[in-house]
Parts: sequence; C-alpha cells; structure tokens
Amino acid sequence: MRKLAPVLLISLSLTAQQADSPATFKTTTNLVIVDVFVRGKGGKAVENLKKEDFTVLENGKPQQIGIFDFQRIEAAAPAATVQPRPTVTAARANAITADAPGKVKYRDKRLLVLFFDFSSMQPQEQIRAQQAALKFLTEQMTPADLVAIMTLASGVQVAQDFTDDRDRLTEVIKSFRIGDSSELSIEADTGDADSAEYTGAAFAADETEFNIFNTDRKLIALETAVRMLSALPEKKALVYFSSGIPKTGVENHSQLESAINAAIRANVSFYPVDARGLVALAPGGDASKAAPRGTAVFTGQAITKQKTKFNDQQETLFTLAEDTGGKALLDNNDLSAGIQQAQEDLDSYYVIGYYPAETATDGRYRRIQVSVSKQYQAQLEYRPGYYAAKEFGKFTSSDKEKQLQEALLLGDPVTDLPLALEINYFRLVRDRFFVPVAVKIPGSEISTARRGGADTTEFDFIGQVLDLRGRIAANVRDTIRVRLGEGDAAQLGSRNIQYDTGFTLTPGQYRLKFLARENQSGKMGTFETGFTVPNINVEQSGLRVSSVVWSGQREPVSAAIGSGANQKLLVNHPLVSEGQKLVPSITRTLSKKQSLYVYFEIYDPAQKPETKKPLVLASVTFYRRGIKAFESNPVQLTSLSKDRTGTLPVQFQVPLARLQPGRYTCQVNVIDEAAKKFEFLRGPLVVLP
Repeated sequence: MRKLAPVLLISLSLTAQQADSPATFKTTTNLVIVDVFVRGKGGKAVENLKKEDFTVLENGKPQQIGIFDFQRIEAAAPAATVQPRPTVTAARANAITADAPGKVKYRDKRLLVLFFDFSSMQPQEQIRAQQAALKFLTEQMTPADLVAIMTLASGVQVAQDFTDDRDRLTEVIKSFRIGDSSELSIEADTGDADSAEYTGAAFAADETEFNIFNTDRKLIALETAVRMLSALPEKKALVYFSSGIPKTGVENHSQLESAINAAIRANVSFYPVDARGLVALAPGGDASKAAPRGTAVFTGQAITKQKTKFNDQQETLFTLAEDTGGKALLDNNDLSAGIQQAQEDLDSYYVIGYYPAETATDGRYRRIQVSVSKQYQAQLEYRPGYYAAKEFGKFTSSDKEKQLQEALLLGDPVTDLPLALEINYFRLVRDRFFVPVAVKIPGSEISTARRGGADTTEFDFIGQVLDLRGRIAANVRDTIRVRLGEGDAAQLGSRNIQYDTGFTLTPGQYRLKFLARENQSGKMGTFETGFTVPNINVEQSGLRVSSVVWSGQREPVSAAIGSGANQKLLVNHPLVSEGQKLVPSITRTLSKKQSLYVYFEIYDPAQKPETKKPLVLASVTFYRRGIKAFESNPVQLTSLSKDRTGTLPVQFQVPLARLQPGRYTCQVNVIDEAAKKFEFLRGPLVVLP
C-alpha cells in the first residue's frame, strides 16, 4: 500500500537559519508544509537533493518554495542488550511540550506515540497491548526513536512526553491498571428480538451525558490527541491500541472525517493495532456473552450479524490508517509488529514549505502536486492536498449563506460545535412517512449577545436527505433566534438547546447530512448518518409499529425551537397533542425527579369481531444487569386515531422516583389480543440521582 506523508497547514513565516541550527518559523501568514518521501529504485531514501530539484503545484499553479529542509533519520539496528544513555528527557510527563512556536524541537528523530484506548479493550486485550509495548521498548527501539505515551479511559491523558529513556517508558507502561475502563468496551444491546442477548446487558456508554450513546467518543479522543501533537511541526506516527471502533446507534460519519483531517493538519499518521489479535468467532458468541434470543442462532443470522459487527469494528481502524498514510495491523497476534511498521515507515524525508498564492479562507480543498527532476528516477510519496482555513469573523451575510451551502459539499466536516441527533419515523398514509429529526446542542458550547436587555443567540440550520442514488429527497434551511431569560442564561452551561424539524419520505434507505452554526462565534457542527424508513406495509410476523420515542419532557408548542415556528410542521405531528409537544431525549439520560414518557404507534391492528375495535395490551419493563427492576401496570388500548386511518397511538408516563440511579434497559411489551401477535421494543436509559 502506498504510504502518504501528511500536509500541515499553519500560520508561519520563514526566518533566517544557519546550516547547523534547527528550522524555525514565526507566525505571520499561511504557510503550507509538505513532508515528501523520495525513494530510489531500491526503496532507499534519496538524499542530497536541492530545492531547485523540486517543483510544487497547488491546484495546477506553480508555487515558490520558501522552506526547504532534510530530516535524516538513521535506520540503525535496535540495541536490545546495551541500552544507550537517554539524550531526550521530557520536561513535563503529563503534557506534550514544544519549544518556541514553530520551532523544530526534535531534529533527525523518529516520533512515535503509543496510544492505549482502555475504554475499548477487555482486560486480556489490555495485557496484550501492554506486553507488545514492553517488547518494543526492550528489543526493537532504536537510538533514533522518541516515544510518547497517551491513554484513553475517562478522558485523554498524556502519560509521558517524548523521550528516549527506556527505563522511564517501561515504568509508565508497567504502571497501567489492567481492567481500567474495560466496562466501557461492552457494546449496547440493540434490542434485536432475534439475535440480541437475552439478559439485556449494560450498554457501552460515555461518562458524560451528551456522548453517552455515541461511539464518536473514541474518534473525538483521537482528534484531541492529534491536536495536542499539532504544536510539533515534525512528522508523527500514532500507534492506536484498540479492540476496534464499533458502529452502534446513529453514527456521525462527519466525526470520522474530522478526526482524519485533524491528523493530516497535525502531521500525524494513524497506525491502529487490533489488540484482539487473530480471532475465531464462535457461532452465537463465546462464554463472555449470554445466549442469543430467538431462532437466529439456528438459521445462521446470528453468526452473520456477529461477523458483520466484527468487520465494522475493523473497518473504522482501516479507514483511519488508509486516509492518513498509515497502516492497520489486524488479525495478528504479534502486536509489536504494528509499532515496527510505523518505525519502518518513518525514514528520512524532505520538509518543503511554500506560501500559497491563493489566500482565501474558504475551507476549500487545495490539491498539491510535487515532482523532482526526471534524472533521479525517484518515487515520491506525500499527502495530495489539504483544506484551507475558515474565518467566520470576516464573512458578509452572503458569505455566511454561501458557507452553509458549501459546507454540505465540502469533504472537511466541521465539528467545533458538538451535535447529537435522533431520527424517528411515523406513518402518515400507506406510502408516506413523517420523519421527525431532533438535534441537541450542549449549552456550554453556545455564545450569547446582549440585545434589548436580554441574552440572545442565533442559529442557522441546514440539512439534506439523499436517497441511495444520491438524489435530494428532502432538505431544510432554518434560522432561529433564541431569547434567554436571566435564569436561562445563567444556567446555559449545564443545559442544552434542542432543535426540531422533519421530512416526509417514502420507505427506503437514506443519508442525512445536517449542519448547525451558532452565529455569535461562528462555531459549526456537522452530523452525517444513514437511516432507513422501513416498509411496514409488507406482510410480517410481528406487529406494524413506528419507532419509539423516549422522553423526559413535555413543553408548550410555542416554546419549541424549530417546529414551534413552523405551523405546517405541526399538522398531524405525532408528538404534538393538545398544544404540548413531546421532546425526545436524544441521550436518554433522565433524573429520578422526572417521568419517562414513551410514545409509539401501531398500524392496522386487528379488530375484535364482537366490538369491531382493536384490543392491545402494553406495559413497560425496566431491566438492570439482566434483572427485572420494575414493571408498569398494563394498559388496554382500544381507540384508533381520529386523524390518521389505521393508527393506534400508544403512550406511557412512568415516574422514575422508585428506580435507583444507574443504567437500565427499557422494554415495551405489546400484545395484540385480536391478532394473537406481540412485539418487544427496547432502548437504553440512564437514571441520575
């Protein structure tokens, strides 16, 4: 696989430098730095090239090279028996330190970061990762190597800054607490009635409310790590020990792209290592899981889903490596080989910098082409482009609108403003579904301005739904101004803003890309995910039901952000009743002081011959660690909706005061007495004190 060297876009300018002094850059203008690996026929680095031997093009236009430097990294054999005396000792062990801004701190050194994601590994996998790192330090580390250590448990921590002190690095790695945060590696039970675990085991969750059901947490951690490393202009390789990044719930593909683009800008290549090694999947799961429910284990459906889940976990690791110029080590029991791969890839390279003629801060992609004189017959490896910076403060009104429109098309998602998103579906008529979308923004990320004696903030929202052929199926564009009272403004840091919109779609598979911008600071956030509107009209063994909305709040329609201002959206809105709107709990985190509201719909229920009415029984059960904690009294439903033909609304209100704080699996039990059919609908819930 061709290895690509990253590009670093920073605000720098060249200063005079002596032949033996490290390259130094000072901040004045945009400088693009390209690391270029030049190899001859034998694969060895071509040295002694001059600036005049290189040609650099950006978007097809020649660029004048302003910086030229060669980083000579010796490929000496590792000294396993006689360890050299350390020459680089970290000034601070708990932070990545750099010299003066823009100064190359580690000249002619290979920078390796060992990143241990404890939140994704079981204890036995943590042990394997630890042993692989110790093997590298004692047997494979060379005098040219500098190693830093980072960990992810409840948050990203720098355990050791770059150093070649093997004793110090060994001490840090041996100090790991095996089993730390391993409970976070357990994936959520998705509630699949055919193949999910029977026990309703606890789901993998973040410790913060906003990200509790979002696997973006691991990608955000990687992005945080590369931002820490961005202060160093040298090339870095981050070896990511993990057991895969699962795809559970609603994936935000924008966060994956954002982490990759941040790595490119920070001059970092990812080298993921699957700490599970070579795995043989037992049909139906091994002894670490409960037996699956239903018949899927006998039909082969269970092992198919099991293999698909495993492949999805590895696919994300492969994407991180492929798109940043690294390599992924998968299905290999020698985990230290992943570190060796990064070590081998980081050989000597040229640092080329230029000031682009195109200075527009429009966020567009800039394509880079680098070549050398044909006489050298060399192969060049480098990152083929970068995304220009974006500046909101200088935008006019038309610029701001253009930015929103182009953001849907740009390949560089913006994640400065965190978003969580929930999509539901409800049948309107036989071939049309209403798809409400709820977007949640943490109040701590929002800036306000004082207008008319009150704090206000303004949001722009834009979204686009595409079908499988890439055609636009629906879109939304909205500007909302939020006026906050004194109490609301004071508590904004611990509260959230929720926006609601919706689309009318036919059954099928779609992709939603949604973008929000807070107009005081210009922060933007992108959320991109696929979703399916099922064709529930076909014959099926179970009941025809909508998605389930879990909520902890009802509010007046006039207080809703988004849908409250759009009266057309409220016509036949399933979540609106008697002037009150049910607010979906996107993170499904509620307090004991609240009540849990559950809403869903049953379509075309059978009717009892004697009454010509449906007869449906429904209840809600709460499970904790596989044990029933509470079950509501069953309710009897016999009345169809007056507004929509063949629709039976089902809603519960369950006080949470009797539940102990903790994590639960909620199960809605539905029995159609007339049709002799049943359905079990499940979802996770966290109850706070």
